[in-house]
Amino acid sequence: MPKEFIVAIELGSSKITGIAGKKNLDGSTSILAVVEEDATSCIRKGVIYNIDKTVLALSSIVKRLEKQLKNKISQVYVGVGGQSIRSIRNVIVKDLDEDTKISKDMIDELMDANRSMTYPEQEILDAVTQEYKVDSQYQIEPVGIQCRRLEGNFLNILWRKTFYRNLNKCFENANIPIAEMYLAPLAMADAVLTEAEKRSGCMLVDLGADTTTVSIYYKNILRHLAVIPLGSANITKDLESLVIEHDDAEAMKLKYASAYTDDSDIDPTNMMKVNSEREISSRDFIETVEGRMQEIVENAWYQVPNDYLDKINGGIVLTGGGANIRNVEKAFRHHTNIDKIRVANFVLPAINANQHEITARDGRMNTILALLIKGDMNCSGGELTSDLFEVGDEKDPVMQGTPHPTSGTGKVQTEAEKQQAEEEARRKKEEEERRIEEEERRQREAEEEKRRKNSWFNKILRGIKTFGENMIKEEE
Repeated sequence: MPKEFIVAIELGSSKITGIAGKKNLDGSTSILAVVEEDATSCIRKGVIYNIDKTVLALSSIVKRLEKQLKNKISQVYVGVGGQSIRSIRNVIVKDLDEDTKISKDMIDELMDANRSMTYPEQEILDAVTQEYKVDSQYQIEPVGIQCRRLEGNFLNILWRKTFYRNLNKCFENANIPIAEMYLAPLAMADAVLTEAEKRSGCMLVDLGADTTTVSIYYKNILRHLAVIPLGSANITKDLESLVIEHDDAEAMKLKYASAYTDDSDIDPTNMMKVNSEREISSRDFIETVEGRMQEIVENAWYQVPNDYLDKINGGIVLTGGGANIRNVEKAFRHHTNIDKIRVANFVLPAINANQHEITARDGRMNTILALLIKGDMNCSGGELTSDLFEVGDEKDPVMQGTPHPTSGTGKVQTEAEKQQAEEEARRKKEEEERRIEEEERRQREAEEEKRRKNSWFNKILRGIKTFGENMIKEEE
């Protein structure tokens, strides 16, 4: 096995997936190992609700990967996604003196002020700069321009604090160092969208099992992000309402489900076999599937901000396991009136693999592949040996203690990084306060000296001194 490889872990609603791969000189990625653990008992809608079971699952993922790689794993890349992730716009304004030239420090101050915003029970995962308003003109790169008023427009991506802390706690308790955390939807977008789609404006819809994630891009910038608590698993639950066992309902969905069917194609007399003992009406099955798909499509389309409804020139891109449902493009086309629709069953960068999970190219592995593609730090911790007490040549996790920039890269600070960044900010604030206090002290002393020199007593002394000097000069 190679001495260098990258490891990524995705915590999905139905399963936790671990993957290891090696970057090649030609830019492609070779997949070395893929393992999965059932997550239905510890994760719901992409959110951890049982920490102990998640820790066990993560530990199992790492051990199984290490066994296949015959190498220890020193750190992993992690994707952040799931229910309650949302974006909110924020504006920070700075009034300047007339004809002030904008500097990089001014931009950094705006970004820091935005990042310091607080939201009840919410954590800022990332902040995406939209544009800057320089006086009355919008600019992407305002440094060097003169103005009197600078306005920064940001898109803050939020997640519930409890979800954020639970995620960090699970990896800490499992003793798995985090190389970097990425917002899974942003990593996915970089892996499945073309530059033309991002630039001209597009809507990316990740149809998962328990959630549907919607991302809006325009001029290569993320403009909106939302997670809807509806997914393809809801179709299975709806089919169960027709008195069908869960396994049968799931099998029928995968085999027969269609996201959209013309009324003229429905035979009201047709029956569908559930099992060897029972049949149901074909119309009932079709209407049940279509009803839920219509709800998902309409909720996804509702997420598009009004000022971007006419800017989806790059079309709609569908991905995820739910995008495998037949006629899913027709359903979106019918309810959105957008003709340009593409299904992204695989990532754009070159992947070399022989594992059936990858070669299936059914969209289910797109997120974990996107996270692996993002990785650029070696995750190998040395050769795995049979000596249980051997420490090995484990690498120091270089990611710890390196604050991430607030530039909308999709990187998410771990709790340790956030604490260090806050400590650094406190230190800088204290230094600035000391500097200001010292400057104020000097100013007070200078003013006191000035007042002393201008007092009536000093004026008399100076007058006597001057009179005496003049008398001496006259005598000479």
